[in-house]
Amino acid sequence: MQTSHLTRLASIQHFNLIKRSLTRPTGPVLRKLIASEASPTTNYVRSTCEFRFASTTTSSSNDGQNSHDEEQKKKNITNLMYLAGAVTGLGAIYTIFQNRKSSKEKQDAVSAYDAKQLKSQHADDKLDASKKTLVEKVGDLQDRKLLAEEEQPEELNKTDLTPVIPSFAQYLIIGGGTAALSAFKSIRAHDATAKVLVISSEKYYPYMRPPLSKDVWYTDDNLLNQHMFKQWNGQEKSLFFFDNEFYADVKTLNDEENGGVGVVLGRKVVNLDLKTSVAKLDNGWEISFEKCLIATGGQPKSLKVFQTASNRLKSKLTLYRGIDDFFALKKVVDSGADVTIIGGGFLGSELACSLAHRATENDKRGNPSGKITQLMPETGNISKVLPEYLSKWATGRVRDEGANVLTNVELIGASVVQDGKVSLSYIDPQNPKKTSYITCDHVVVAVGIEPNTDLAKSAGLEVDPDQGGFLVNAELQARHNVWVAGDAASFYDINLGRRRVEHYDHAIVSGKLAGENMTGAHKPYWHQSTFWSDLGPKVGFEAIGLTDSQLQTVAVYAKGKPTDEEQKRDSEGNREQQDVVPEATANDLKHKLPESKGNLDKDDYSKGVVFYLKENKVVGIVLWNVFNRIAIARKIIKDQQEITNFQELAKLFNIHQD
Repeated sequence: MQTSHLTRLASIQHFNLIKRSLTRPTGPVLRKLIASEASPTTNYVRSTCEFRFASTTTSSSNDGQNSHDEEQKKKNITNLMYLAGAVTGLGAIYTIFQNRKSSKEKQDAVSAYDAKQLKSQHADDKLDASKKTLVEKVGDLQDRKLLAEEEQPEELNKTDLTPVIPSFAQYLIIGGGTAALSAFKSIRAHDATAKVLVISSEKYYPYMRPPLSKDVWYTDDNLLNQHMFKQWNGQEKSLFFFDNEFYADVKTLNDEENGGVGVVLGRKVVNLDLKTSVAKLDNGWEISFEKCLIATGGQPKSLKVFQTASNRLKSKLTLYRGIDDFFALKKVVDSGADVTIIGGGFLGSELACSLAHRATENDKRGNPSGKITQLMPETGNISKVLPEYLSKWATGRVRDEGANVLTNVELIGASVVQDGKVSLSYIDPQNPKKTSYITCDHVVVAVGIEPNTDLAKSAGLEVDPDQGGFLVNAELQARHNVWVAGDAASFYDINLGRRRVEHYDHAIVSGKLAGENMTGAHKPYWHQSTFWSDLGPKVGFEAIGLTDSQLQTVAVYAKGKPTDEEQKRDSEGNREQQDVVPEATANDLKHKLPESKGNLDKDDYSKGVVFYLKENKVVGIVLWNVFNRIAIARKIIKDQQEITNFQELAKLFNIHQD
């Protein structure tokens, strides 16, 4: 009878609540309550059992006794009803409290999960996501969103739940330089809804590097503080290719209906697993991708004497490469420090002119100004490209800008002396047995770059043992879904064989081709890239083809004039223009007219054309202070005709214009 009453009074759920409650911290309190309320009932049950047992052997009690038993039974049932209600109520209150606590714990768990995903020090605590399929990874994210949605649906914000960096990229570009920029422009041009994710170790969006050693040093501070510079023609231009508004928010990139380009700044890909198509960042985050472009560029080389330098010496050393390097070095120059530039190539020669000009202008304004010195092992500036006589002439122009140029110098040591200056020791070219010294406040090393191939090992990609860079085919492809462009690519040129090129024009063209091939094209690299340099605003040149100073050269010069055409640049800062190519070929000009003599003073190389020859065929051309004629030079190289009359050939470049 008691059991039937209890069944009607409490459901199974109530009993489960009571059972769970007794196992929790409230158990002792509830047990005391049950003990105090249930003692009459317990006595009754015990007496009832004894009564029922005794009734089997003796006769029933009298009517008075029966009446008393019925009253006691009702009291006991009432007490049990009160007890069940009290326990059920307490259990319900406890459950509500626990549910609220559990809700907060779930929210904290979601936040903790996000934090753990974004912190590299907790990366080892995660499951090995690289073994998961893309569907499983997306499922993990969806589960997390649903959990938060159940707890706080009224406060759900999609952007708050989306990771800062996407976990999937349709097109992934590793690197944020010129080749990367050209690639994502090309991808978007051939795939209108493409979603491109760029991972850049820079803290700036893609910008132009060439002006950092030239134009910016001739620009007023007001423009520089806006990351703008003034070109030689006086026009103002931003260092950045695009405004920030051009780029999509990386958090919502994959939700953009029309696609876009998102750039993750200040992050580096440290591992590339091509088996699973997963890139791992330096913060532990992993990104699955469909197609990937490696455009990691290069990093400045150092010299052996600086590789084991002390921290004190390293603080006075600049390996010049980016925007931050420019502003840091500008601060040094404007403080009146003496600066020594090591290297006689393009970068070292351009910086020598630029820093000397800056120091001279500071002196004219009454501001602190120091001495600018250039050291090089070669006989003259840019001697690996220019013929020896022209290289030495160019060295004179660098000196005219105010730099002290020391050639044929072999640097053998560097240290910081007591007064905080840097002491550089070198072999005196006039006396090889004597060691000479030069002191300065700061040193700039400009001796070239080496391609960044750190990802080769984890990705299982081949590196060119001779030229450096990732080995790719003529289509710039390293694997079925991986391409390489820019300085880091050792590509197969269908005309000239395997090559690696470090020039700006090559970064533009190779990035463009790689981007197009990523969208489905299968085009080989055939472009003959160009390059240029400026030694201040008065001397500049553009070049194309094989321009090795060890080759045979023939040059034609003319008197420079103020009315000579100035160089032009496209929207990307590239000088190559779509000039109209003359209908006449180099072969047509071979025997056309006798050679003409210009009225040229001796040793005046202010303007001219230098032809580089192999087997009497032009394989390279330098346009010395002659601009916007690269298309003509390209056609001459392509024709591959034997030339005998170079004076007439030079007329195609209009160097004798009135």
